[in-house]
Amino acid sequence: MPDLRVDRVAVVLEGAVSPFELGVACEVFGTDRGPDGIPGWEFAVCSPNAEPVRSSSGFTLQDLAPLDVAGAADLVIVPICADRAAGPSDQVRTLLRDTVERGAMVAGFCTGVFALGHAGLLDDRDCTAHWVYEAQFRQLFPAARLDPSALYVADGPVVTSAGTVAAVDLCLHLVRRTRGAEAASALARRMVAAPHREGGQAQFVSAPLPRTEDHLLTELMEWVERRLDQPLTVAELAHRAGLGERTFLRRFTAATGTTPHRWLTQRRLERAMRLLERTALTLDEIAVTCGYGSAASLRHQFARRLGTSPSAYRRAFQIAS
Repeated sequence: MPDLRVDRVAVVLEGAVSPFELGVACEVFGTDRGPDGIPGWEFAVCSPNAEPVRSSSGFTLQDLAPLDVAGAADLVIVPICADRAAGPSDQVRTLLRDTVERGAMVAGFCTGVFALGHAGLLDDRDCTAHWVYEAQFRQLFPAARLDPSALYVADGPVVTSAGTVAAVDLCLHLVRRTRGAEAASALARRMVAAPHREGGQAQFVSAPLPRTEDHLLTELMEWVERRLDQPLTVAELAHRAGLGERTFLRRFTAATGTTPHRWLTQRRLERAMRLLERTALTLDEIAVTCGYGSAASLRHQFARRLGTSPSAYRRAFQIAS
């Protein structure tokens, strides 16, 4: 059963807009779903003073509603923050704060999460953001409880999503809460989208070899990449590098920003993801190839780090041969 009452939805644009993120909001909340048996929403796209807004693809959006319309909405969506460092105008910041204060909801898609942060709505709240912007986000909003791996996060009246397709997941989550699971599933089928990806499911981030000017470590990491199927210890890596273990740990962390153990675990997981995407190898075969030893260990790592299973990942991402 629905546990939220949302009948009026407004999207707020300023400075520039990503057509995809805007399109997600329009597709979910701004399209008549009566033929599918889904009660609709009053929907508007707004901007300060109803001014036209330029898109990142070169066209301009006109005939927008003023912010007053968003001021009466049950859900206000910010699909993009054109200037992540400076944030939105005072008008938009005030609107977002007032929306939460009167008991309505605000949602940020991708860089739109930065707008919520500049409005002071993420302090001491759980949230997520696109993994690409994690460092900048943490610098700007140190009081926010960021989970950069999550697809979307809901903390009271403030909901946030990572980039692009994660906005679809967040919107379907909101439909589920406001119109029920049956409506969300029907809408997902109509959009040919996954009907239910949990917010805690990880963003599937591809992590390339870290860039470092430490040529000794670069050579070592390339050596490790060719031996991911073998048991490797920090002591062995330090010996291979010709360094004491403490010196190796300090030097590796300084150069890469992570520990050797975490890096090695991530590289093995990345290889497993590629093999699931591109081969028909069994889970046991992939586990051995990636140094896990067993399918059970591989499943454990997927559940712990990605919030899903190897089989579910393969179904979602396998490349057709």
